Amino acid sequence: MDIQLEKKKGLRPKHYGYIALGILILFVGYQLLFATSVSTFRTEKDKLSIADVTQGKFDDYITINGNVAPIATIYMDAYEGGRVDEKLIEEGAMVKKGDIILKLDNIGLYEQILNSESNMALKENNLRSTRLEFDSRQINGRKSLATASTELQRLKRNFEQNQALFEDELISKEEYQLSKENYELSQKQYEIVKVQTENDDELRETSLPVLEADLNRMHKTLGMVYQRLDHLNVRAPADGQLGFLDAEIGQNITQGQRIGQINVLTDYKIEASIDEHYIDRVQRDLVAVLERNGNAFPLRLRKVYPEVRNGKFKVDLVFTEEKPETIRSGQSYNIKLQLGESNDALLLPKGSFFQSTGGQWIFVVNADGDEALKRNIRIGKQNSRYYEVLEGLRAGEKVITSNYDSFGEAEKIVLK
Repeated sequence: MDIQLEKKKGLRPKHYGYIALGILILFVGYQLLFATSVSTFRTEKDKLSIADVTQGKFDDYITINGNVAPIATIYMDAYEGGRVDEKLIEEGAMVKKGDIILKLDNIGLYEQILNSESNMALKENNLRSTRLEFDSRQINGRKSLATASTELQRLKRNFEQNQALFEDELISKEEYQLSKENYELSQKQYEIVKVQTENDDELRETSLPVLEADLNRMHKTLGMVYQRLDHLNVRAPADGQLGFLDAEIGQNITQGQRIGQINVLTDYKIEASIDEHYIDRVQRDLVAVLERNGNAFPLRLRKVYPEVRNGKFKVDLVFTEEKPETIRSGQSYNIKLQLGESNDALLLPKGSFFQSTGGQWIFVVNADGDEALKRNIRIGKQNSRYYEVLEGLRAGEKVITSNYDSFGEAEKIVLK
């Protein structure tokens, strides 16, 4: 008869082997699944720039490079065109206002002047002839009026005498009627001569001023033409230095062509270009400092140019107090432009990592110094030395500040 054996409960020795094997498989799977999912880049620590994040005072300024320029530049454009006949002053020379720099020759302008002079002579002769004609007519008219007035008085007297004699029947009716008709005719002739004389006087009063005004306009026109002739002498518009002169003897200059400039050297300004990143923060009257040979020279931002070219915009700064004794046009200086007040902040030293990340993330080195992990950060203001860290870092942490281009898409850096 068979005996039923009772199965033993609990773990047997062989079960421990199965459990260990399962744990090993899970560990290897975990390593394969998770450890390899993080992209890693290995490099030597000595080849990297590693900096400390610190707490300190953030000076809100930027360092810009500027060039010295004259306080004002006056351009010289040709009022009149012509051929360069004589060059009296060379580039770089100091000039006074009104000094003749160039002499131009313009045959067409000379011909225009001769034509204007001829036309004005004709106008003057015409006015003179018209005035003489009016004078003659005025004299003749007054003579005729005087004669008609005298004749009227005589015939009136004769008519009145004949009228009295006719009433006394001492003369015939025919003789009386004839004296009456002569008197009435003389009255009409007198009125005609009087009206004609008045019309001549009125015509004289209206015509001569028009002719004289026309002649005055011609005088002014000729004066303007003479002024154009004087413009053939290109003169310095102000005291200063002749910066450049684009004209040679024999060269044809067109009207309005730019031929030179005068640099006003009574003072200087600094012309600088600033990255468009700061365009919203840069405005007039900001203060700046130029440091040279241990001395600081304060500046004021006088003008901001709105146009942006190649990622930069231009500004002009002027000295508010003393300026360097050896300052010359064209010199280059580094200038600290103050954008705002200083404040306490978390400071991250500047580095080329910013070109790769745009300041949105950075590699943070662990406490052992053998790894660096990618971490998102937020950066605020910046100056020539530091970035202001707003989020993502703590004081005392170490970060990689060198360029990240060789890291590729790595999220962890293993430091050897």
